[in-house]
Amino acid sequence: MAARPIQGNIEKLPDFVHMNDLACEITGAKILFATDDWFAAAENLLKPEAPQWKAQEFTNFGKWMDGWETRRKRIPGHDWCVIQLGVPGVIHGMDVDTSYFTGNYAPRMSIQAACLNTDAVPDLPSRGEKIGTAASEEEYEAIGKLNSECWTELVPMTILQPGYVDTCHHYFPVQQQKRWTHIRLNMYPDGGIARLRVYGIGHNDWSSISQGQTIDLVAMTNGGVCMGFSNAHFGLPNNIIGIGRSKVMSDGWETARRLDRPAILKADDQGILQVPGCEWAIFKLGHPGLITDIEIDTNHFKGNFPDSCLIEGCVISPEKERESIKAEWKSCTSLKWKILLPITKLKPHQQHFFSIKMQDVVTHVRLTIKPDGGISRMRLMGHPCSFPR
Repeated sequence: MAARPIQGNIEKLPDFVHMNDLACEITGAKILFATDDWFAAAENLLKPEAPQWKAQEFTNFGKWMDGWETRRKRIPGHDWCVIQLGVPGVIHGMDVDTSYFTGNYAPRMSIQAACLNTDAVPDLPSRGEKIGTAASEEEYEAIGKLNSECWTELVPMTILQPGYVDTCHHYFPVQQQKRWTHIRLNMYPDGGIARLRVYGIGHNDWSSISQGQTIDLVAMTNGGVCMGFSNAHFGLPNNIIGIGRSKVMSDGWETARRLDRPAILKADDQGILQVPGCEWAIFKLGHPGLITDIEIDTNHFKGNFPDSCLIEGCVISPEKERESIKAEWKSCTSLKWKILLPITKLKPHQQHFFSIKMQDVVTHVRLTIKPDGGISRMRLMGHPCSFPR
């Protein structure tokens, strides 16, 4: 059986994988319906962690699998499930991961989507413990009211590959840049899929928020998104704009230890380490705004927190943003970054709160940490403002 898939060079992956996973269970995403959950429940599709392989583990229904696996179909039709996104938003791409499903993976799949109002979703039976079961007539009747077979097709029927290390990930860019709330994953005709990642940007109704209202401008639920970073060896920076406080260290941004660290570390009069290197991540705010308060949380990072951090803001046009992304933010000397939070000493496993006096509206922020380490959350509270001209 294949070993756990490892992406050796993250820069070879599609750009959209750096965005937010709108269908992760920690954002509130959930399975509303699945035709069959015989070997493994569809809820596994939404787990944030990578799939696992447990060679000796079996259930009363067959081999334990960390994914969604249906029985070998012996009736007409195909298997499918409906997922409510945790964060409604614009989908830029998807990853259908068949890890460890080698002789039992779904041979084909397609994905559809819809944007539904809350009152358009009928009351659905609670799924409960689903392993070893199939959908009931009551569940089919309830989900049928959504007419999900008629939803917009985002990914057409596509052949999948088995879950070996070099074939398990299937990346699909999405061209229809609209707001979606629900998706339907179709397997043809049956089999297993380990994970479904739905990468995109949250969509907030800013018309309902006054310019004087205080809101987290960088939160993924409000449309914040990471646009680039220097290093993410242990955890991607898009985690730090997630929902609530992190529950585990993996739900944060953590870099590798920099190899240019001096052999013997020294600090200045304020206790800040004097090191040559740093790591950075750049975020686009959900709405241009005036930032008034900052929170940096190192929750769970006890022996691996950064020594210090710096936060800067900038106004970046869409055209300049595209140029900067293409250049990997390395040669964009024309960007005029302004300091929001000066170099500040950090502590382990702690929330840090700062009030700032900011005069300028910004569209993007750059978080720099020295020399390396991990941060679990960043909150940028402020007021949405008209786009700077």
